[in-house]
Amino acid sequence: SSRINGVGVKEVEMEYSYWHKLAYANGDIFSKMDISEGGQYQWRRDGEFHMWNPETIAKLQKAAKDNDSKLFKDFTNEADSYSERMCTIRGLLDFKKLANPVPIEEVEPSEKIIRRFATGAISLGSISKEAHETLAIAMNRIGAKSNTGEGGEDSARYAVDDNGNARNSAIKQVASGRFGVSINYLSKATDLQIKMAQGSKPGEGGQLPGYKVDQYIGKVRNSTPGVELISPPPHHDIYSIEDLAQLIYDLKNS
Repeated sequence: SSRINGVGVKEVEMEYSYWHKLAYANGDIFSKMDISEGGQYQWRRDGEFHMWNPETIAKLQKAAKDNDSKLFKDFTNEADSYSERMCTIRGLLDFKKLANPVPIEEVEPSEKIIRRFATGAISLGSISKEAHETLAIAMNRIGAKSNTGEGGEDSARYAVDDNGNARNSAIKQVASGRFGVSINYLSKATDLQIKMAQGSKPGEGGQLPGYKVDQYIGKVRNSTPGVELISPPPHHDIYSIEDLAQLIYDLKNS
């Protein structure tokens, strides 16, 4: 049985026996054909309500395909309303009012709080150039930080555009593949982030197929167009605390 007191062999046996009896109620597989599909994670017409359902997905896809801002607004309004249907954690919570609330003068203003916000590290190539740059522009406008991810960043983004847009990501990531990492890249960072491992892609790490490595992606990642790119699970130059300390030292002095 489980050492953490979860489901053990006995419980698994009971569950399989239960489903087997439903399927072969009278010893005949055709005796009962209305067995429940089971499970709650896949959307079903008569099943539990899901935020991602055919209606919301259709609205999002059509809004993106047709560049329809009104339809996208309909999608976001519908998505926001789901908190009232107990589909989100925030929909299950409420503010607890204190008898003696903290004076507003003692609370940090939003301009200071927002500086601690950052986007997730999403690589250029896993999302489009337009999406990657839009994240950077938005975070720079509000004083927060965007993250390059492990796919490098076009040096053309380091200068502010004529219209005032800043496309430079404040957080530059150094990952196991070292894609796009250069002195110029490192020197344009506000924060440097070392990604120690491929958390979401264990085993042999991540892989960007060769057909996705076009001229632009190859240039940004300092690689050869058309050749697949592998992100190793570990850093092949970090096998001890001292190795990690050396990398940190080198990055700080870059």
